[in-house]
Amino acid sequence: MRDVAARGRAGLTEKSRVRPLADPRVHVDLAHLRRIEGQARTLSFLPRRSLRSVLNGRHASRLRGRGLNFEELRGYLPGDDTRAIDWKVTARIGKPHLRVYTEERDRPALIVVDQRMSMFFGSRHNMKSVTAAEAAALAAFRILDQGDRVGGIVFGDEAIAEVRLQRSRKALDRLLAALAAANGRLKAAAPTVEPLPLNQVLTAVARIAPRDHLIPIISDFDRIDARTEARLGGLARHNDVLFCPVTDPMAQELPDDLRVVVSDGCLQAEIELESRVVRRALIEIASGRLAFLFAWQARLGLPLLPLDAGAPTLPQLRKLMGHPGARR
Repeated sequence: MRDVAARGRAGLTEKSRVRPLADPRVHVDLAHLRRIEGQARTLSFLPRRSLRSVLNGRHASRLRGRGLNFEELRGYLPGDDTRAIDWKVTARIGKPHLRVYTEERDRPALIVVDQRMSMFFGSRHNMKSVTAAEAAALAAFRILDQGDRVGGIVFGDEAIAEVRLQRSRKALDRLLAALAAANGRLKAAAPTVEPLPLNQVLTAVARIAPRDHLIPIISDFDRIDARTEARLGGLARHNDVLFCPVTDPMAQELPDDLRVVVSDGCLQAEIELESRVVRRALIEIASGRLAFLFAWQARLGLPLLPLDAGAPTLPQLRKLMGHPGARR
């Protein structure tokens, strides 16, 4: 009997062995996020990506990468890069001189991840919340592997978890744990609350990352307004901000023979997608949010990395970053 009791306290009873595992397409746990570390080695968030990368192009300016520190001004030598010539000094002295820079060792990354109830939806492959968590974990693994500090902000409907920027595996584990905890709180039976506005989250981002940070924002961008654009513009002036909107295929391709029951936890209603009026209204809501983001991309010059919850996460990131061999 004592042996059975000990095994029970250790979680080794027969009952614990047959406990059903959570579906990783609906909820992610810490073990799942740790398992995808190997996949992250095929990514890169360094600047000067290929022409296929969304980080290139007129509206998707190059990432700053690690900054450059001025080291010295010296005379030109055969083989030097002519682009480094300081023409003002050259004209004043009469001989070619160039500026020499050394690359900074650190470009910290603050990964901002949305885990509000609006993200707890999926019609084909993943919940949007799962795609966001996987994308954040993949980015965190790769950024730390490149030698940069990594931290994050994970926010739900009621709380914000901040993980301090560090170049350590412990910091990354804290970020993964915060992701798993926030994701695990998403349930269909969760009480209805007023969702945390994105503007409040961006205030925290500005406090933690005043300048020279890489800031991917992975969200469905629910509850945005004109103030959101102003705060994003302030962040983008001194940081590399990446828009990573997460959408579901149903936002663009609504079936015309489906009746959907929706609920806010207290009331429920049946929506008939056979109605053209209803279908058009739902599509306009989804497309309107994306239109906001595309307009901000054009005005602020921010890269846009759209993620689709209807497909695996890693191939999408590889394609967006322009990696050779990525499916087009």
